[in-house]
Amino acid sequence: MIDGPYFVLIVLGVLGTGLVAGVFCGFSTFVMRGLGALPPAQGVAAMNAINVAAVTPAFMLVFAGSAVLCAMIAVVTFVLWPDDGKVELLLGSALFLVGSFGLTVVANVPRNDTLAGMEPGSPEAAAYWPTYVREWTMWNHVRTVASAAAAVVYVLALT
Repeated sequence: MIDGPYFVLIVLGVLGTGLVAGVFCGFSTFVMRGLGALPPAQGVAAMNAINVAAVTPAFMLVFAGSAVLCAMIAVVTFVLWPDDGKVELLLGSALFLVGSFGLTVVANVPRNDTLAGMEPGSPEAAAYWPTYVREWTMWNHVRTVASAAAAVVYVLALT
């Protein structure tokens, strides 16, 4: 049985990865649909505003903090190599670090940066907007599933 400070670390990992999954799920299921239904100039302006507003201490604490927790869980698991839950702990860490945090860095943020460099009412932005919504949302679905799966396998490690 996992206990003590290691137990607390994993519970915090469950909480963090689950919270991130919820944020991403909200974007995948209704925010991006709503933005995609707007005229391109309004959608681009709104998404750019969301992307600026997202970089707050509260969200970054949850998102980046969860990545740090997942990395800590992986390192502690390698060092302690517990009999119980080692596969689940390593899998949960990998799911979040690669499938959520990593994808954010290599798939979603570059698209956000491209969009931020466009004037919302420009023909260039209007042409890019449908592609942005489709691709960004697709990668966000993957981030959602990876974050939720990380939370689930961390919980399984505790059982």
